[in-house]
Amino acid sequence: MSDLRPTAVIVLAAGEGTRMKSNTPKVLHTIGGRSLLDHAIHAARGVAPEHLAVVVRHQRDRVADHVAEVAPEAVVADQDEVKGTGRAVECALEALPPDLTGTVVVTYGDVPLLTSETLRGLVAAHEGTASAVTVITASLEDPTGYGRVLRGADGGIEAIVEQKDATENQRAIREVNSGIYAFDSVVLREALAEVGTDNVQGEKYLTDVVAIARRRGLPVHAHLIADLWQTEGVNDKVQLARLGAELNRRTVEQAMRDGAVVVDPATTWIDADVTIGPDTVVHPGTQIHGATTIGSECVIGPDTTLKDVEVGDGASVVRTQAELAQIGAGATVGPFSYLRPGTVLGARGKIGGFVETKNAQIGDGAKVPHLTYCGDATIGEGANIGAGTIFANYDGVTKGHTTVGAQSFVGSNSVIVAPRTIADGSYVAAGSAVVSDVGPGQLAVTRAQQRNVDGWVARRREGTATAAAAEAALRAAAGEPTPADEDSTDHETVATEPKDVH
Repeated sequence: MSDLRPTAVIVLAAGEGTRMKSNTPKVLHTIGGRSLLDHAIHAARGVAPEHLAVVVRHQRDRVADHVAEVAPEAVVADQDEVKGTGRAVECALEALPPDLTGTVVVTYGDVPLLTSETLRGLVAAHEGTASAVTVITASLEDPTGYGRVLRGADGGIEAIVEQKDATENQRAIREVNSGIYAFDSVVLREALAEVGTDNVQGEKYLTDVVAIARRRGLPVHAHLIADLWQTEGVNDKVQLARLGAELNRRTVEQAMRDGAVVVDPATTWIDADVTIGPDTVVHPGTQIHGATTIGSECVIGPDTTLKDVEVGDGASVVRTQAELAQIGAGATVGPFSYLRPGTVLGARGKIGGFVETKNAQIGDGAKVPHLTYCGDATIGEGANIGAGTIFANYDGVTKGHTTVGAQSFVGSNSVIVAPRTIADGSYVAAGSAVVSDVGPGQLAVTRAQQRNVDGWVARRREGTATAAAAEAALRAAAGEPTPADEDSTDHETVATEPKDVH
């Protein structure tokens, strides 16, 4: 095909993955914000196949549901009781159109660093050499666990032997089979029909297709790649962490090449679907997850975690945790802020230290600076919410919404009992409990009149340091000498004549 678009990509995801020691299917474990299977599907979709098939078996429904979520166009094929990669591919072919022709790519659901570029290179090499089979291979210092590539006198691939079936001499071979192939679809169907299960594992090996093709005199080639990480699969949680760290290293490096400033790549984690604009500075201890998008010339971190957050140009987000939130251009957040889902902060707005927000729309230039809980609220442009304000949005049964109008001011240590409306251009006095709506231009005051009780400390706290301080202050105010004054009387020194000594 002129555009090298494969007829189909088959992703094998049927294995149990017992070495993971987990109730979660191996292919559903995540690194870089995607499941292992999602990484495989992402690479497969990058070559624009006419058909995409995913083979499932272990915890079939969980895996199939995930496929439907991340790739609804994919065909889910069920592997039957016959074991082996050859049978898995055969099941996929049975789920695809019977008249399939062209190139079929086979890959795996546990090889997360494989890229679309590598798959495109495989397809180009396969079709460029008119091969019946092309396999991605790599040369490893320690090939233990991998199938070995057996080459003929002409340098072509004669066969691939699995580790458990290999002789001692064959196990010394360092070129290994990645398990990632491009096949001529007709050859693949016909060869799989001949493959048996006469081996140590009693499985139908996909590798046997290589030997069958060679016996027929068909060309079989290797596509050797230098980036060994792309061929490495996840078999246990140690490998999961190792590949996760390498994926993150590559993601952070790409973010820097795209213009971001990452102060300490070793302590910065960025998911694969994150985008960061040029000249944004990411400080140490920062995690940026999900589908977060960050504009240009922002400051993020240190010690910040963002998940599915949109950050506008020039914003500053410091020591903050935020999820499913929007932060406007030029806005400031933190330190020690918690933005829960539904938070929308307008341009040049502020969410300050020790503030928690949830389902709150905060207008352009509005400020929620200190020690506040702001939940289920709409705050108008330019409004100011004083320190220690609580939006009491829950009465034990239902949630209520509060609206604070544009350019309004809520004094410190106030409680707004929802549902409530505080109109544009109004004030709430500090320490108020707002239980009624406030109209435009009004001042809401709901606190008792202050009463000062004379002599209370002297009567109720006699003998304390507080009582002594109060007494001293009262005497000073009355112009009376304090005990300290009385103890510091000056004494004159009198000079006397020395007596004559006779």
